[in-house]
Amino acid sequence: MVRTTEPERADTGDKARKEPHHHHEVFSAEKAGQLDTRFRRLLYRPDILAERLVKPGDNILDFGCGPGFFTREFAKRAGDNGKVIAVDLQEGMLRILKEKMEHEGLLHRVVIHQCRPDSIGLPPGYDGTVDVACAIFVVHEVPNPAKLFFEISRLLRPGGLFFYTEPFYVVSGREFREHLKEAETAGFEVVERHLFFLNRAAHLRKAV
Repeated sequence: MVRTTEPERADTGDKARKEPHHHHEVFSAEKAGQLDTRFRRLLYRPDILAERLVKPGDNILDFGCGPGFFTREFAKRAGDNGKVIAVDLQEGMLRILKEKMEHEGLLHRVVIHQCRPDSIGLPPGYDGTVDVACAIFVVHEVPNPAKLFFEISRLLRPGGLFFYTEPFYVVSGREFREHLKEAETAGFEVVERHLFFLNRAAHLRKAV
């Protein structure tokens, strides 16, 4: 993973106006095979990301988990005393993920949950139980990011970590900064901004 600080840019004049959220089409489960390839594993190194974000015993929210590209490594890292809450909108993605986790002997470490288009929708018993939340290449598919950030904040324990990243060719720098402001309104502090390879990324922490 490349961790290079992303330069701040001063916004003046017309550029200071809020960038609207561009709601993109959900990536179809029919193309799930494109998301879990050897090339992508070499490029994004989900094993290294898991080592940096997750401690043994952690509870992890993998929002927009897809076919489990990152879920697999989160579950390995969390161990038998941790859990990965794998959340996706599409039943097809979750079916593929379940088959993979069963095949690799990791299903007992994973809670699979199908969300709604406008809400994560986990039961209140999950509030305040998550140590690390991830939204990797997915917020641009969500109709209301501000609402999503409030939901993630509610699920995280005080001081919990939120890793958020978006493709640079999908989400502009200005839109990404607007999303970070919405996350701050939801109770997060931006700890670090950097590049996740060529993608905009940030580590945020829920206020204690």
